[in-house]
Amino acid sequence: MAENTPPTSTIKEAYQQAALHIPSAHTSRSSSLTRTSLSFLSSSPPLKMRCRAVVFAAVLVVFLVACSVAAAAAAVTINRKRQNRAASPSAAACDMFAAGSWVVDESYPLYDSATCPFIRAEFDCRRFGRPDKQYLRYRWQPSPPCSTPRFDGVALLRMWSGKKVMFVGDSLALNQYESLLCMLHAAAPNARTTMSPASGKVDPSTTARFEDFNVTIVYYLTHYLVDVVNEKAGRVLKLDSIDQARNWLGADVLVFDNWHWWPRSGPTQPWDYIQEGNTVVKDMDRTQAFTKALNTWARWVDANLVQTNTRVFFQGISPSHYRGQDWGASARATCMGETQPVNGTAAGAYPGGLIPQQAILKNVLASMAKPVYFLDFTHLSQLRKDAHPTKYNGGIFGDDCTHWCVAGLPDTWNVLFYAALTGQQ
Repeated sequence: MAENTPPTSTIKEAYQQAALHIPSAHTSRSSSLTRTSLSFLSSSPPLKMRCRAVVFAAVLVVFLVACSVAAAAAAVTINRKRQNRAASPSAAACDMFAAGSWVVDESYPLYDSATCPFIRAEFDCRRFGRPDKQYLRYRWQPSPPCSTPRFDGVALLRMWSGKKVMFVGDSLALNQYESLLCMLHAAAPNARTTMSPASGKVDPSTTARFEDFNVTIVYYLTHYLVDVVNEKAGRVLKLDSIDQARNWLGADVLVFDNWHWWPRSGPTQPWDYIQEGNTVVKDMDRTQAFTKALNTWARWVDANLVQTNTRVFFQGISPSHYRGQDWGASARATCMGETQPVNGTAAGAYPGGLIPQQAILKNVLASMAKPVYFLDFTHLSQLRKDAHPTKYNGGIFGDDCTHWCVAGLPDTWNVLFYAALTGQQ
């Protein structure tokens, strides 16, 4: 921007040149002198040219000053945008997610799941008889110079007083939502709480309120972020329609997740056709469809949230553990019976490698006008093959190597979420 700012000496010279050609004030006191001067000017081409030079110099000065002001304003705007972008861990000096290890911490777990009224059966591993407890005692330790703060639930409730926080996505978003409710309840066990509906049924949302702090925390179920519409021909997944997003307006904090339902086919696939614009197809490449839908979501965020104070977060893709070769075991192994994390520190050290759709998600977030904080949980979660409910889920999901026990790994997600919210990273 400095190249477009005129040097101070140039502006001074323009002012001096203009001053040399300004007539003395006393010449206007005599009407006869004025008439003589005008008559003389009209018949004197050199003075006429000098008069034009005066006007040109004055206009030039105004133009150069205006350019300077505009350049400075643009620099401030760019600087502010860079400061907002710095909220992303990819731009921060410390990346809590990229490298680290799971260490035993005897102060863990952060709460007793038996005392939490918010845990759904499918995540309540202790209730359904999981015998080992070591999976509860691991804390994520980022590599130096990074560290994570101790979670302070009361401080977070006070920070959120009068606000609405919303988790939007599939059951992995629900995993984090219920973990957070338990952590807040443990921090303020005597605080009055209400659930709406009272049954906790998600249709399509469920709401918990911490009444004494005036804090509202919502989970909104959506498998694809974009709309699935029932039409005469069947259920249509509309890649460029996001009407349901009107339900997300008004939230002070939004946490999104996506991807897990895109690969589904057969009886568990909740749509019959895919539509984009006027084109309707029976199926298409799922990663391509995911990308189109994610861009629709990004356009909605930029169109509706740029001018608001809403803070937006996006979960990294949560991994599953159904293929033993992903962590160096036999191909037939799953998470069943696993009781220890995978050894490894650097991102990329996991034998199964990166989840390809993670790169797509990062690219879309980086292209947006609205700063979105990327909660990059993927690598640290890949190391936790021991943290799934497996068969201890009340028989709801069978042998579950997708979701996570609560208490358990999602508590670490929320410690890192808390660090991002408070800037303690």
